[in-house]
Amino acid sequence: MESLQEVMRIGNQPMVWALCAVTVVVSLVQSLLFTRLAKRTAREAQISPEITKTAFRVGLISAIGPAIGVFIVMVGLMATIGSPMAWLRLSIIGAAPTELTAATLAAEAAGSGLGKENFTLQVMAVTWFAMALNGCGWLLVSGLFAPYLEKLREKMGGGDTKWLAAIGGAASLGVFGYLCSNEIRRGTGNMLAALTGAVAMVFLVKCVVPKHPKLTEYALGIAMLFGMACAVIHDVVMM
Repeated sequence: MESLQEVMRIGNQPMVWALCAVTVVVSLVQSLLFTRLAKRTAREAQISPEITKTAFRVGLISAIGPAIGVFIVMVGLMATIGSPMAWLRLSIIGAAPTELTAATLAAEAAGSGLGKENFTLQVMAVTWFAMALNGCGWLLVSGLFAPYLEKLREKMGGGDTKWLAAIGGAASLGVFGYLCSNEIRRGTGNMLAALTGAVAMVFLVKCVVPKHPKLTEYALGIAMLFGMACAVIHDVVMM
């Protein structure tokens, strides 16, 4: 059986980097094309250039916060599924929790886990395949069922937006709570990271964000940093 180091060496081969770069470049080109199309449409709609520049700048700044959380998760994924694939997945999807969930569940379904010694090439292939399927699901649903989602939403919630928000929130709490519980059982450091991150997030949302709304997008990344810092301090002290 291959060692974890050997698996990571294979997962970081130059050929894998080259193959992943193709998709990342396509994503970059699409972004540039969408930007050009947006500017052209703004001119046709006779929207002031100042307004479009302001909107672009606001969107750019707002993306920094979520990007911090994505970057942190990407660093963790790089050490478990290989740098090229982590770069690829979070370049085209950008949903760090979803990608981490897919990789974690796939590894567990294959009888292993991210970072474990029995993480073989076969397990890594399963995680890659699971993340790819996860992305395909989004494309299929949005392409085939997007026109009908609004009707389904109204039928499920009966027109009550609060009830719909509660359903979505409960589903998210269930999924990520399950994943978090698995991490907590691994040790005190993991437990402290989860608790500190949760407390930091609640504090930021309840006390800081209302006074400084611009920090809304940064809250998740800041809370994650607090949690990781607490875990690192614990591990250093206990060494």
